[in-house]
Amino acid sequence: MYAYIDGKLAHKSPSYVVIDAGGVGYHINISLNTYSKLGDTERCKLFTWLHVKEDGHTLYGFADEGERRLFLHLISVSGIGANTGRMILSSITPDEIQAAIVKGDVALIQRIKGIGPKSAQRLILELQDKLRKEGPDTLINVPLNKTVKDEALSALVMLGFARSAVEKVLDQELNKNKGDLTIEQLIKFALKNL
Repeated sequence: MYAYIDGKLAHKSPSYVVIDAGGVGYHINISLNTYSKLGDTERCKLFTWLHVKEDGHTLYGFADEGERRLFLHLISVSGIGANTGRMILSSITPDEIQAAIVKGDVALIQRIKGIGPKSAQRLILELQDKLRKEGPDTLINVPLNKTVKDEALSALVMLGFARSAVEKVLDQELNKNKGDLTIEQLIKFALKNL
């Protein structure tokens, strides 16, 4: 629901911040990784995820888009909830988490509080291929200047199409049109061929 919240940092603690945006104070749970990146800034922008439960709504904030995407991968695993995901991000850096999952380093993942051997194995089993396919640069270090192909690929994958099929069709369309397409044109052409 909320992509990010940008405003004045009204309160900061290792577990949450309060951001004043437009006269509304947003209580946002954060990881220690995000806390360390905030520094002493007066104004901040956090990428957010809203967790809706029967007994309440909870906002989680992340220093960058890559950390949020890793968090969403983590909580997609059965038995890993939002608080456990935040604990994982607080225990070791997102880069280390991603590397441990891709390499299958059960011992490193098990050292995280709340993660036992079965949960560590489940994390690796369910996320290893996803994180390996995305690659280290895609998840953590999101490029600032995305190309037309990257934007179209992202949009089509979000619509539910398989990444490999989308890449193939996009490459064909770009080669056929010598790369002179807008994002909208490229997506329309790709939708006809998927």
